[in-house]
Amino acid sequence: MSNQASKNAATAIVNATVFDAVDTSVIEEGAVCYDNGEITYVGPKAGMPEQKPDVTVIDGTDKFVMPGMVETHAHLSFADASPFAIGDVGVETSTITAVRNAELMLRAGFTSAISFGSTYKIDVALRNAINTGKILGPRLLAAGRDLGATASNVDSPGGLSQIADGPWALRQAVRQQRRDQVDVVKIFIDGEAINPVNPPGELSFCDEEVFAVVDEAHRRKLRVACHARSAAAVKQAVGAGVDFVGHANYLDNEAVDLLAARDGDIYVGPAIAWEVQYLAQCETLGISKATVKAQGYEREIEETVRSVELMRKAGIKLVVGGDYGISIAPHGTYAKDLEYFVELFGMSPAEAMICACRYGGEAFDSTGSLGTLQPGNKADLVMVDGDPIGDIRILQDHSRLSVFKDGRAVAA
Repeated sequence: MSNQASKNAATAIVNATVFDAVDTSVIEEGAVCYDNGEITYVGPKAGMPEQKPDVTVIDGTDKFVMPGMVETHAHLSFADASPFAIGDVGVETSTITAVRNAELMLRAGFTSAISFGSTYKIDVALRNAINTGKILGPRLLAAGRDLGATASNVDSPGGLSQIADGPWALRQAVRQQRRDQVDVVKIFIDGEAINPVNPPGELSFCDEEVFAVVDEAHRRKLRVACHARSAAAVKQAVGAGVDFVGHANYLDNEAVDLLAARDGDIYVGPAIAWEVQYLAQCETLGISKATVKAQGYEREIEETVRSVELMRKAGIKLVVGGDYGISIAPHGTYAKDLEYFVELFGMSPAEAMICACRYGGEAFDSTGSLGTLQPGNKADLVMVDGDPIGDIRILQDHSRLSVFKDGRAVAA
């Protein structure tokens, strides 16, 4: 099947159940047509317009067709190392594994990705290689090293971080990342419960510093992503104008109201895989479950569920992406996030898929060309052998997925 649409030619997928991600409905006996990498028709097969004589027809009987998903908290340069040794992996190993991870992410049905931090400058090289067709991978908004302050969560040796203090030093750091040609500047606003010098709620920067980062980045047409677990960190981030918030675990009503006031131009990814898998697999890292609970991670999961409920009620756009790329949440398991959205956050599978597709596409590209199956959009789609509306876990089985990017089938 992957060879049927290997060229960027006119193609029609027919007889499939189609989920366009515009809303939670599906089209039975549907069709998706595209030509030269652009969708031309989505709807019932019976209403399909006349096709070119040389159109490639793919029979989608018993298949489910949906948009390509968007991983909005990507760490392609992470080498599935221990979460306590991410920055210790050398640039050579990280680069080799990043190439592998890019292809793995694409085959997992994620046709676009927003980086939330890269070791070294790997993301930029990776993005360029993907764009020129040298390697397989998702569309990528590339980030540089995590930008942090002295004593922040990322103030450690290795290739993970760039440390700067004070508004002008931080502006210089953003300019350096612009020189490196990043798309996204990632900033650590507060920390982690495992960090004795920068726990959640202890702000790494003063307001003037975060404002300087965002102002400098936006002046240079860069997006800003932030690690912000506490209500205080989210308030600082929203006030400064960041574009993407990762985590948002401990929100209060004021933080939710500030997010809602941004009127849909900010995207929040709970990124809960770290907490869930740290609690479940801590003993493989030599840490007892009692220690992890004492660190507060069981409570952090509970608080995240509560915060997500508040954000859903306020209409804040939630996106998937979960810090994958560490030993306890390895690359290739990205679709596990949709299961968390269903099992922990109480969403329907269709609602979780809208977060992964429509909202993720909007976050990546505000023109609306990604994340939904609509005429004029890019022909990024996934054909699933099975029904993820009935069981969202099906999306974790790569053998059930046929992935198309720009109308081209990703060869098996």
